[in-house]
Amino acid sequence: MKPTPDSHLGAFLRARRAQLTPQECGLPGTDSGRRVAGLRREEVAHLAAISVDYYTRLEQGRVRASASVLVTLVRALRLDDDQKQYLYHLAGQSSARPRRRRPAQRVRPPMRRLLDQLTEAPALVLGKRLDVLAWNPAAAALYTDFPALDPGRRNYVDLLFTNPVVRALHQDWEHDARDAVAALRMEAAADPDDPELARLVGELSLKDADFRTWWAEHRVSGAGYGTKRYRHALVGDLTLDCDTWASPDGSGQRLMVLTAEPGSPSHDALRILASWTSRVPGDEHMEDTSR
Repeated sequence: MKPTPDSHLGAFLRARRAQLTPQECGLPGTDSGRRVAGLRREEVAHLAAISVDYYTRLEQGRVRASASVLVTLVRALRLDDDQKQYLYHLAGQSSARPRRRRPAQRVRPPMRRLLDQLTEAPALVLGKRLDVLAWNPAAAALYTDFPALDPGRRNYVDLLFTNPVVRALHQDWEHDARDAVAALRMEAAADPDDPELARLVGELSLKDADFRTWWAEHRVSGAGYGTKRYRHALVGDLTLDCDTWASPDGSGQRLMVLTAEPGSPSHDALRILASWTSRVPGDEHMEDTSR
């Protein structure tokens, strides 16, 4: 029987994972009792943030790889430029094919007006991929100095996993991070071929084992409210209600606002933050329009 393109792809994947060791891929060494040379299927699936069943079927030629999966496989298998081009060729895609350019995300004027009117409550405008498009001074005081960040790092999920200050701020970090990953999964379902989303998932999959595990679970969530507990270096512990409202225009933009029960210690802490930010000049209400 003549080999199919999918069987060639499976053979390449098997050969490549046999050339890698767990140690060079950042996995714990488990040499004792290993029956295969190189990486196991489950290890490649873990690194690529896909299920073991999906990866197994991919090697067996029983399923075709999507563009987003190819991006994560390139990183997981540490392919060089030639190997990457070969992988895309076997998958029937071109790694250099022109992609539909997404228009730059710009904050809608009504969202900006709402930010201007929220003085004590921390508020963010989140765009596609949960990019942080804009913030008010209270949000910068609570989370981090957004203007000082590289625009490519102004992403809510990225900050939760890679920014030490933001990560330490969340008392229930695992709960909040898992919810953020589930929300990002919803984004992936809405636009599965978004190259920036594929890049973000690929980078976080390589950097963080928890992200890899939770992304592979395919848990989704569109919850627009909840409670968050923070431990802030300046004002101490806060328990805040988090509410998110979606823009009705289909832009994918959402306004996320954090509030506290009037008269509570957390409400007093927010007022202290607001008074502190009013004395500190900064780039409040800035937006990232580069993506």
